Amino acid sequence: MTRIAIIAFAAALVLPAAASSDDAWAEHEKKVAEACFAASGFKDAKAHTKLMIFDDSVGMDALVVEGEYPQEHMKGEKGMMLCLYNKTTETAVTTEMTHN
Repeated sequence: MTRIAIIAFAAALVLPAAASSDDAWAEHEKKVAEACFAASGFKDAKAHTKLMIFDDSVGMDALVVEGEYPQEHMKGEKGMMLCLYNKTTETAVTTEMTHN
């Protein structure tokens, strides 16, 4: 292969990813937030942190979600949950965060 052909081939591999990366990242962040808010079960759920993006070898991203517990006996108490979002299955799981 000539040097020009190699450069053209490498550019063809890189350009599609660069062209959609901002939109793709924004869509991913929105998808993760929606899944994590739903998984938390909180009223008025919102992100407490920015999305923590892990390497693809991990397969998960993380988000800390805060909101109000929906149970009547909790009387509007606020809480936080750690949410792990599975990039392959596009599902979220949460666990309560406690401060001691």
